[in-house]
Amino acid sequence: MIARALATTALALAAAGCATTGGDPRDPLEGVNRAVFAFNDKADEIVLRPAARLYRNVTRQGLRDAVRNFFNNIDDLFIGANNLLQGKGETAVNDWLRFAFNSTLGFFGVIDWASDMGLEKHNEDFGQTLASWGVGDGLYLVLPLLGPSTLRDTAALPVDWEGDLVQQHEPVDERNAITASRVVVRRADLLGASRTLEEAALDRYVFLREAFLQRRRSLIYDGRPPRERPPAE
Repeated sequence: MIARALATTALALAAAGCATTGGDPRDPLEGVNRAVFAFNDKADEIVLRPAARLYRNVTRQGLRDAVRNFFNNIDDLFIGANNLLQGKGETAVNDWLRFAFNSTLGFFGVIDWASDMGLEKHNEDFGQTLASWGVGDGLYLVLPLLGPSTLRDTAALPVDWEGDLVQQHEPVDERNAITASRVVVRRADLLGASRTLEEAALDRYVFLREAFLQRRRSLIYDGRPPRERPPAE
């Protein structure tokens, strides 16, 4: 609920234009975004990174792989729905077969038999579905606690939450515990990337913005983005 409220607040601020204009035309809210980025960075330093390091240090690789597979399996159901909405019926069937095989033969997804069977893992969300329908990125946003986004992807978040099996789980205390566990697990997988970012980037904000936007473009076009046209003079 807190994350939803924060995302909604950020969207409202963006729509109202309550920010200063930055140097990149994709990022007119750069002043606000940098402030939120600094807040997220501090929250990561104090809470998420230590929790991720503790998790990595006290659990064996095999257990971490099983937990990662479990959460990835949950995602496949909604990923398939997004592929279907994008007109990729064969890919959607692939995703749902992954979910079916891993949920049964893989003991609720802890073993990824589907990949061994040649069923490819995909990454789709409703923001990518909106993009396939012709909705543009909109301005770049950094959401409190949620991180980099765009106006389109922020508007898609409520649908992503509704399609997330974890968010539909009851009772609430169990749902919150599972959600927190998933956040820590995925943050642990990014510990190496964080070190690379700190060592390589002169301006971490700009580096992360460019990396995020390039990755989203690649995901939208399934790894084959068209060549971007140079801006008209």
